[in-house]
Amino acid sequence: WWSWFYYQGCRLLLHKMTNRRGRDVLQTLDDRELLRRYRLDRAGIMFVVDLLSVVASSWYLATRKMQQCSSDDLGLSQSSVSRVITQTLTALSQPNIVTHFVSFPLDARTLHTHKRAFMDIAGFPGVVGVIDGTHVRIIAPSEDEAVFVNRRNFHSINVQIVFNAACKILDIVAKRPGSTHDARMLSESGIRQLFERRYVPANCHLLGDSGYPCKPWLLTPYLQPRQGPQLNYNRAHKTRAVVERGIGQLKRRFHVLHGEVRLRPEKVSKVIIACAILHNICKVRQIAEPLEDGDEDVQFGLRVLFFPPFSVFVGYLLTSLYK
Repeated sequence: WWSWFYYQGCRLLLHKMTNRRGRDVLQTLDDRELLRRYRLDRAGIMFVVDLLSVVASSWYLATRKMQQCSSDDLGLSQSSVSRVITQTLTALSQPNIVTHFVSFPLDARTLHTHKRAFMDIAGFPGVVGVIDGTHVRIIAPSEDEAVFVNRRNFHSINVQIVFNAACKILDIVAKRPGSTHDARMLSESGIRQLFERRYVPANCHLLGDSGYPCKPWLLTPYLQPRQGPQLNYNRAHKTRAVVERGIGQLKRRFHVLHGEVRLRPEKVSKVIIACAILHNICKVRQIAEPLEDGDEDVQFGLRVLFFPPFSVFVGYLLTSLYK
């Protein structure tokens, strides 16, 4: 039935886009305008459509289920829309999909490229990634409510994220409640296992802030640096600012991560992962960040995208909570 929703939703989405004011939006608007309205250019939109088509086909082949319906009309209730969102997020958060778009490199050639890119920033050698945590606000959950209250006294999911020098996401953990300390998240994460079990070659380092323990593979700043080498080290450690820029880009591109996400924690985690996947797609395809704009045409563009299932997915993740 999910495949059927995909087919019908895309058909009706194209119908909707081509029948407002007699225009075919994809043919009429240039990439700059599409980016302004929909957060993706024409090629990016079609890439995500193709991706979801593959996911839909795989779902059908795995389950052998497809809803038979003699009508071409697709009238969806709120519960149906919710199911479409859930199934789409679930499909995109499958491990094989996630690792295709978000994975920490282990080959020497790619790691060398990362080292050179970080070295060019502030002269810090051996850096292959920068790590930090960020909080995504959620509504108070019905279960274990207290553990989701973070140190700033609001409910959240604590997200651990690693970026390369170009602000592409190399690793992400998006399932811990807000009260979880960054150091604990790191100790239980896969990225720690990669380094400590030596899957990552020697002389490769992450940079993190003082909230993390200093390790041979995770370098943190001196809290009270002395003049000379320690102060020079801290100055070069400003390379870590890349992670702050990366988090800012992710949240600016996907406004759903800015406000309070009114979903269960498990589904919020899937939303975050889906946003990470789309962020990396935008990076690979060199899709620029959207300009902020609140005029009527932009708001119409956001509403058009909020149409199941592709539009529900992209519209919800990118702009359903657009402020």
